[in-house]
Amino acid sequence: MSALRSLPLLHVPESWPLPVVALAAMAVLAGLDLLGAVAAKHWAEDGSLVALGGGLASFVVLFWVYASSLRYAELAVVTMGWIVMLQVGILLVDRMHFGSTLPTGKLVAVVIALAAQAYLVLAPSAP
Repeated sequence: MSALRSLPLLHVPESWPLPVVALAAMAVLAGLDLLGAVAAKHWAEDGSLVALGGGLASFVVLFWVYASSLRYAELAVVTMGWIVMLQVGILLVDRMHFGSTLPTGKLVAVVIALAAQAYLVLAPSAP
């Protein structure tokens, strides 16, 4: 257990502005989560141990990046941005890779939900 305590968190240069760090963290988290989700889908369909191992590794790295990002950015902002980016990525991968389509009504609902989530992330906070 002491080996886990000695894992260093990621560091970013102090010259990077906070919005850049937060956006980078969101994008990396969404990418790792998407990679893990696709690996899970492949493991569920094929039983591939490579997909299982890749998915597990993806989520371990995701946790490490998430913990590291919280040293620089707020929990709610990073989490909401990550989820918004992940949802867009999942819709794109599901459509392009797996051939799934959404009916127009559901697509409109997704756009409204994403817009609401983007508002939560991007709108200025009251002092």
